[in-house]
Amino acid sequence: MTLPHGFEITLDRHTRVLEGGRVLVGGHPTRLLRLTPRARRLLTGSTLRVRDAASALLADRLLELGMANPVVERLAEPPDTRCTVVVPVRDRPRQLDRLLAGIDDGTPVIVVDDGSRDPAAVAAVVAAHRARLVTLPVNVGPAGARNAGWRLVTTPFVAFVDSDIVLGPDTVPTLLRHFTDPKVAMAVPRISGLPVRRAGWIARYEHARSALDLGAHPAAVRPGTPVSWASTACVVLRTDALEDGFDDAMRVGEDVDLCWRLLESGGRVRYEPAVSAEHEHRTRLGDWFLRKAVYGTGAQPLADRHPEFIAPAVFAPWSLAFVGLLLVQRRWALPVAGAVLGGVTLRIARKAAGTRHPHRLALGLAGRGAVGALAQTSALLTRHWWPLTAVGCLVSRRVRRAAALAAVADVALEYRRERVALDPVRYGVARRLDDLAYGAGVWLSALRGRSVAALRPRITR
Repeated sequence: MTLPHGFEITLDRHTRVLEGGRVLVGGHPTRLLRLTPRARRLLTGSTLRVRDAASALLADRLLELGMANPVVERLAEPPDTRCTVVVPVRDRPRQLDRLLAGIDDGTPVIVVDDGSRDPAAVAAVVAAHRARLVTLPVNVGPAGARNAGWRLVTTPFVAFVDSDIVLGPDTVPTLLRHFTDPKVAMAVPRISGLPVRRAGWIARYEHARSALDLGAHPAAVRPGTPVSWASTACVVLRTDALEDGFDDAMRVGEDVDLCWRLLESGGRVRYEPAVSAEHEHRTRLGDWFLRKAVYGTGAQPLADRHPEFIAPAVFAPWSLAFVGLLLVQRRWALPVAGAVLGGVTLRIARKAAGTRHPHRLALGLAGRGAVGALAQTSALLTRHWWPLTAVGCLVSRRVRRAAALAAVADVALEYRRERVALDPVRYGVARRLDDLAYGAGVWLSALRGRSVAALRPRITR
């Protein structure tokens, strides 16, 4: 399967071009890619357009490494763009009516009533919009409801859209363009918050920091990267890529499981923030907190199915030693941590031999690795491992200092980057509640599964 002629990519914002275009540095994990003279001529600035077998091979390689992304507005449509929309719903007739009103009349729609308490209200909305209704006698959860609709789809593509989503007119057509890449099995838009008239502090936090919002930049979805999973609140898939569909046994995390199974089978999953779908976020404190905890309970079932992907943090041996030394908080530990960072810098410089400034490049890469390791450690202390942190704070001054620094630095950095319409104090409170809820869900799932797999960091070289 090769990329078609005319397919255009552009280098990712984190990919650096060095040595007059001879060297590219980027991707996840970070790689140094040396280009041949012929390959350099295929790049025009930061873009590459597929014109022949050689350009198709280079474009595919850059996409696979996470060094580049498709230029979606310049992609052609696939030959057959027929797509069926499948909507799982349980009650919510008002939201369902709002969603269906935004879907073109010519688009086939299947609504799966997943054991509604008031099925007549759902049926009336479906009839008003001339959609197809499938009624399930008992509630089977979102995975089973989506499967019930998917098995009736006869078009090449299927869009799963939750009932509390509002679709933009260009969302599905734009996502379909990604399927001109024959390896793409799934494409997802950015999930933004549905505007509300009176947004309270939780609503404003959720609009800026929703777990469903994967950011403003396009990316390949892959475990161990900044975009490691994708929600199926709104998603377009190749119908034949689903194979066994969603895992009916999963009430939470079924979207992550499907995403990772598609990747394991050799498919690609694209995140495209050029288009969005608006989601009706939970804005009441109790409902919001409970939902965050529910998200966390999906951790252990995912660990059972994908043990290589679920780690809450991924460290290289040197980065683990680096953060461990800093956590010791002894005078002698700081110079030793500096020596570890210096050693890895020299090792990277040896691998970058032949570039103009190998040590400068290596220092930047090692510094980024150190910052990433500290960020992951902060997340462990305040999110995934917070029960252990709380116990440690009772008996250790060093743990208290580390936890306080992690909590304050995290809020300060995120608040500045997100530019949320909320004061720092309430943002900080919401951030910590978010972490407490999710972490509690992870620990609950670990206790139920009698396993710490979802809590164990992964060490990789």
